[in-house]
Amino acid sequence: MTAGAEPPDPDTLDVEAVLLASEQRPISPEAIAIATRLAERSGAPVHVLTNARIWGTSFGFPNPGLYPSKGEWDKQRAIVDETVRALERAGVEADGHVIGARNATKRIVREARRLRCDAIVMTADESRNRFVGNFMWSQEPQRVRRRADVPVYLVTAP
Repeated sequence: MTAGAEPPDPDTLDVEAVLLASEQRPISPEAIAIATRLAERSGAPVHVLTNARIWGTSFGFPNPGLYPSKGEWDKQRAIVDETVRALERAGVEADGHVIGARNATKRIVREARRLRCDAIVMTADESRNRFVGNFMWSQEPQRVRRRADVPVYLVTAP
């Protein structure tokens, strides 16, 4: 599959694992439903991943004041726990974890490779102009789609 291309119909894709990812936003029930469809068809597990954003560097060096706060970590853990429970209620094997990264796109794609996922599902905002979108954190799912070498299903946030 070509990076950035529209993914195939979820009912035609055989997968060994699915990554249900978020750059920091809550994972929508619609995204959970698509991940469930993909996983049930092949009996695959779903790995849930969220990112607690690291806000940058100070003079080129990591700065503890720019790391996620305890509250931010807890919020992301709650999103993962809620999503894993929803997947397990649907009868899908699921696990999850939270990462901390400045560049969520690179980490999500790297985790998908490491976990040998054949598809990524993310909740996303409407796509913006690519030039403007590159400056917006909310366009991270679109950047994941452009960079990933597996199908990326973007579910528009309600």
